[in-house]
Amino acid sequence: MTEAQLIQVTVFLAAAAIAAPLGRYLGIGAVLGYLAAGVVIGPYVLGPLYALDHVEKVLEFGEFGVVLLLFVIGLELRPMRLWAMRSAIFGLGAAQLVVTGFVLAAIGLAFGLATGQALFIGLALSLSSTAFALQVLEEKGELTTRHGRLAFSILLFQDLAAIPLIALVPLFALGSGEEPTMDLGSAGLAILTIAGVIVVGRFLLSRLYRLVAKVGVREAMTATALLTVVGVALLMEEVGLSAALGSFIAGALLADSEYRHQIEADIAPFEGLLLAVFFMAVGMSIDLSVLVARPGALLLIVAVLIAVKFAVLFGLGRWWGLTNAPARRLGIVLSQGGEFAFVLFSVGLVEGVVDRETAGLLTLAVTLSMAATPLLLVADDMFLRARKSAAPDYEMPPDDEKHVIIAGFGRFGQIVARVLRARHIPFTALDKSIAQVDFVKRFGANIYYGDAGRIDILRASGAGKASAFVLAIDDVDASLRVAEIVRENFPGLPIYARARDRIHVHKLMDLGVTIIERETFLAALTLTSELLRGLGLKPNEAKRLIETFKTHDEARLFNEYQDYTDREKMRANALSAAVELEDLFAKDMEALENGGASDGRSDDRGSSG
Repeated sequence: MTEAQLIQVTVFLAAAAIAAPLGRYLGIGAVLGYLAAGVVIGPYVLGPLYALDHVEKVLEFGEFGVVLLLFVIGLELRPMRLWAMRSAIFGLGAAQLVVTGFVLAAIGLAFGLATGQALFIGLALSLSSTAFALQVLEEKGELTTRHGRLAFSILLFQDLAAIPLIALVPLFALGSGEEPTMDLGSAGLAILTIAGVIVVGRFLLSRLYRLVAKVGVREAMTATALLTVVGVALLMEEVGLSAALGSFIAGALLADSEYRHQIEADIAPFEGLLLAVFFMAVGMSIDLSVLVARPGALLLIVAVLIAVKFAVLFGLGRWWGLTNAPARRLGIVLSQGGEFAFVLFSVGLVEGVVDRETAGLLTLAVTLSMAATPLLLVADDMFLRARKSAAPDYEMPPDDEKHVIIAGFGRFGQIVARVLRARHIPFTALDKSIAQVDFVKRFGANIYYGDAGRIDILRASGAGKASAFVLAIDDVDASLRVAEIVRENFPGLPIYARARDRIHVHKLMDLGVTIIERETFLAALTLTSELLRGLGLKPNEAKRLIETFKTHDEARLFNEYQDYTDREKMRANALSAAVELEDLFAKDMEALENGGASDGRSDDRGSSG
């Protein structure tokens, strides 16, 4: 790598590190911060100072962030959920594309454009930016709202529709142009490729990830995830399809896999960084000379584009059952032009549908409409605060929300899961033993491969939306590490913990965990009760002895918490441990003989199990 290239990489990383925090601090969002950073480091401001060139290549490289974004979305969207959204995807999505396209085409005809040219521009501008819209919705926590899910459905249909639109560009040409880029044979090949990816991926991907997970090398899992995305994207582009569509299909194929949380956590850093590059590249591609030369025409196009798309989407949202505020939000989120418009205008320029000046003007208008979206959302936020509007219209949460997370799926965790399943309470189980995952999956359990001690894995498994966290990990050190991470990052999430012994209980109490069960304590008491009855004691007498011992032991457990560190040191000496054990037996005997009267004052201390 040359010195000039190192300087360019340094500038990009510095811009990415500064833009997002500054954008959020100013209240304009990370996306607009990246756009502004792109303008600053672009060829019209600071670019000449560090020999920046080939902005188009930077934009192409950054588009891989969109590919990764679609892959992650596919991971989150299970096939059953996709099937449930089919009416919104093919109903609302198709209606938006058709109505917006024809309204914009009619406006183009009124300004003197030819029919084919007006229709081409109208359909190209009707597409919204998947990267911008989804990033903004996720940043504002609105992906799970009803308008957020409808926005995703519309964007998914647009991504599907962009493929035939690109193929049909020659039909809009003013002149003869070239032959169509996709004939019937190519279309058939594309359909067969999609079907092949689905069939092969369904049976191959899970086995591939199982093999890699058995090795236990984290970098190999990350490399395999990236290979999946790149391989499918490359295959799709070879047959003339969208890399983003291919990556979405690959993600959807892994949505039901036990490795999806691990994969999502490994992909997330690459996705975020490459999306930042994409947004900055869009800002760098803004041609300020066009803005200076034809500001009136440019601003008119941007205003008409945003107004038409907002009006159509607002109307469709109300028709689909949204109230005014969510429908307005839907209209703003999707009011911009999309990244596929850049591709369409480039192809249209080659095919003779539009001239170079028109293509440049429209490309800049799309870019400015993207930049306007975060500003419009900020304005809408201020309007909502001023009106003190009601909370967003949320859909019923999907199956994986308000669920229980079970960390560790051994004997203890499986018992908890069986009871939850019997009551139809959704849960997500995490275990970092691939052998355990494979074994349990044979019986249809909902278990995923992943280390619950990693904050990214916890976030990917929905810890922020979970209703409870069951800590059932056998290893004491790992259990304490997970408890500390959960308590620090998800303070409102209640933890129900399994402890191996008294010292484990005390250390969990140090971390603020209060609901704790010792794994052998209750089982040992139950067995002892059966033993006493077998030895001739009456059931009531055996029950009284067991309850007396349990109350006495729990009270002492809480008292010992004050000096358990010193007791740990005593355990390091075998003789001291023997003396300590003898002392415990003596105190237990005294409590049982007294019937528990001396410890009755401790009954209200609660139970640690």
